[in-house]
Amino acid sequence: MTGFRRLAALLFAALALLIGATACATRPESAIPAPVDDPASAFPVRVQLGDQEPVTLTQQPKRIVSLSPTATETLYAVGAGEQVVAVDSYSNFPEHAPRTELSGLQADAAAVGAHDPDLVVVPDSATELAEGLRAIDVPVLLTPAAADLKSAYRQIEVLGQATGHREQARDLVSTMREEIRRIVADTPKPPEPLTYYHEVSPDYYTATSESFVGDVYSRFGLRNIADPAGGPFPQLSEEHVLQANPDLIFLADTECCQVTAASAAQRPGWATMDAVRAGNVVELDDDVAGRWGPRVVELVRAIGDGIAKAQG
Repeated sequence: MTGFRRLAALLFAALALLIGATACATRPESAIPAPVDDPASAFPVRVQLGDQEPVTLTQQPKRIVSLSPTATETLYAVGAGEQVVAVDSYSNFPEHAPRTELSGLQADAAAVGAHDPDLVVVPDSATELAEGLRAIDVPVLLTPAAADLKSAYRQIEVLGQATGHREQARDLVSTMREEIRRIVADTPKPPEPLTYYHEVSPDYYTATSESFVGDVYSRFGLRNIADPAGGPFPQLSEEHVLQANPDLIFLADTECCQVTAASAAQRPGWATMDAVRAGNVVELDDDVAGRWGPRVVELVRAIGDGIAKAQG
């Protein structure tokens, strides 16, 4: 009797396995759960921006300190926000980012290290801070200012790779590319290229086509009145701006210096300029105009709106 029961049990088990295998084989493909991406599987990873020193991350960072406002915006945009434990005092977007008194230019390694980071993102100018952090075995990623949209996209992708959000970063860049392409394509094209002046500060510091923001303007075929001065951020004279008489004026000092279209129009001689008389003075968000992160799409949209308005 015992042998019979054992044989019956074995036959029942074999039948159950056969039924289970058949069910799996006939189950619709859509009903089979897709594999879930595991960010940890992307590590270790070695990342580098430009000619800066590369950094190797053995595992996904869980405590990130960002001392670059552009990097902070990017980290949140690619889905790494929950990994950020501290940001610098200028990182004001998004609003809920954990702002501190730290500065990418003035902070020391001890102050940053107090946040127990496993990755610190800093501007490429913070070389002394980077050396101090490396001395205490804290990984540091140096982020240079983007020279153009291509290098801005690259920086987003590298930050995504460094934080375990490679696909989210790639998707973000793809979306940005498409939105910028669409905005430029939908903006009316003037018979002749329009000229423009981009104001960084009220003492006539500006940005030429050699700068990141200049590369953005060039997508629309605009001509920069500052280009003859050379360099990315020259200081022009008031006479130069008045004589150039640009078709469009973009003010990127509205927050830092409280400059508005109305106040700029009160400057000596400005009321005679075509852009001022026609109301083609565009007030930009300082932060959006001065950073090269995901919100550059907003800058492109503002430029496109200004061009469309100037054409009537």
